[in-house]
Amino acid sequence: MKLKTGDKVVVIAGKSKGKEGTIIKTLKNENKVVVEGVNMVKKHLKPNGQESGSIVEREAPIDASNVMILDPKTKKPTRIGHTTNKAGKKVRVAKKSNENLD
Repeated sequence: MKLKTGDKVVVIAGKSKGKEGTIIKTLKNENKVVVEGVNMVKKHLKPNGQESGSIVEREAPIDASNVMILDPKTKKPTRIGHTTNKAGKKVRVAKKSNENLD
């Protein structure tokens, strides 16, 4: 998975199509990401000793193939490529503008 926590992404498919947000969490084994404010679901919480039961809204994981990273220069969706910098370290770059993402 080429996406990391903190990346700005836009949803390209599903019920939240067109929404933008930052990645809160990545689930590499399931190839899913949790994006802030996207794919909101209602979670029913049981009452425990201190709190009463309630219904809260929270973000659910979305498949990584349904999001694209936003190009830092043009602010449009782009694919991610890899290249090496002058120090010889492998870095992520935006395909549209060749800008570093790291």
